[in-house]
Amino acid sequence: MLSIFLSRRMLITLLLGFSSGIPLALTGSTFQAWMASEHIDLGTIGMAGLVAMPYSLKFLWAPLMDRYLPPFLGRRTGWMLIAQICLIISIAGMGFFDPSKALWLTLIAAIMVAFFSASQDIVVDAYRTDLLDPRERGPGAALYIAGYRIAFVVSGALALFMSDHMPWKTVYLVMASTMLIGVLASLAAPQPAGSQKPPANLKDAVVLPLLDFFSRRGAWEILFFILIYKIDVVMATALTTPFLMSLDFTRTQIGWVFKVFGLLATIVGTLFGGAMMVRLGMKKSLWVFGITQGISGLSFMVLAHLGNIYPMILVNRAESLFPMMVFSIAAENFCSGMGTAAYSAFLMSLCNKKFSATQFALLTSIMALTRTLGVAPAGFMVKAMGWENFFLLATLIAIPSLLMLLRYDRWQQLEEAPAIKI
Repeated sequence: MLSIFLSRRMLITLLLGFSSGIPLALTGSTFQAWMASEHIDLGTIGMAGLVAMPYSLKFLWAPLMDRYLPPFLGRRTGWMLIAQICLIISIAGMGFFDPSKALWLTLIAAIMVAFFSASQDIVVDAYRTDLLDPRERGPGAALYIAGYRIAFVVSGALALFMSDHMPWKTVYLVMASTMLIGVLASLAAPQPAGSQKPPANLKDAVVLPLLDFFSRRGAWEILFFILIYKIDVVMATALTTPFLMSLDFTRTQIGWVFKVFGLLATIVGTLFGGAMMVRLGMKKSLWVFGITQGISGLSFMVLAHLGNIYPMILVNRAESLFPMMVFSIAAENFCSGMGTAAYSAFLMSLCNKKFSATQFALLTSIMALTRTLGVAPAGFMVKAMGWENFFLLATLIAIPSLLMLLRYDRWQQLEEAPAIKI
């Protein structure tokens, strides 16, 4: 297990995860803070969230990255280097605009950052799929997610801290420089063994990935499983901040617990999950982590129940509930991290290496629908049934995905790593 985690391939995967995570906050929460500091209208700040649209539409140009080869490095590493250089330029360029004086130009720059970031995600996901053998997918997914989370803190929390002490232009220039880590990783990245020839033409790059996927046994069942495997986690965490604020926790308490305990628990959970996948194999991991991530939502139900009881016995509710709040967030993030490691490795196992950029982009686009399905009705459900019953339902909704796993052996997989004894 140590030989897997300490290999050069795992180090490259970790660094590429960091490179993929840096741009996200720079067009999201950090960008919103920048606009708010320049007194941009709140409605405009909300609409600026549309700059992230390229992340949802990346499947549209993913076939181009399967079809065409850059003139340098490899099929995947060449595109990674191009995307990362474009990100350095666009992130740095974004810092030269002032939202209060040139809002539209700043938004266009943000869209360019999101586009190149989504492009980097396409090719990094394809590269991981091509590079890692079945036994490495769990640890590889865990390290990629860990790098991604660390980067999100750098471009989110650290960038906000820097903005209190230096101009936003300097902040974005510093953040652009962090992309050099990705550039170095791309230059040092080993080429996948047995690299596939690209599709013969653009039509084949668009059509053949779909024909390849849907020709396998259980294709529609697999898509439905991808859609619902994490929906219990999405529901349970959809309204976490309003829920905790309803229990009298301050925004500072919530922020620190999320940033510290939540981040650490997620990283430890993903790494632990990746390590356990080496021992359990794919199928058992999906079962075990699916159960634990569902059950972890019950900790929020207990917290909601205690919140209803404590006012009756006249105690300081937030102070009394704080340990349980920390435990709930840590438990949910830890278990969700394990589930995410298995989930990401499962997606990699479904991709044909000849079309991995297109197929992975399509699968993650379907995965993104889970957030819409899980978040959109959550507020109405809480109003109708209360917090306790809502979190109970969020736990029970994990059952359909677990039942789908009973069909796992009937799904045609490309590659499956056997479980090993350690």
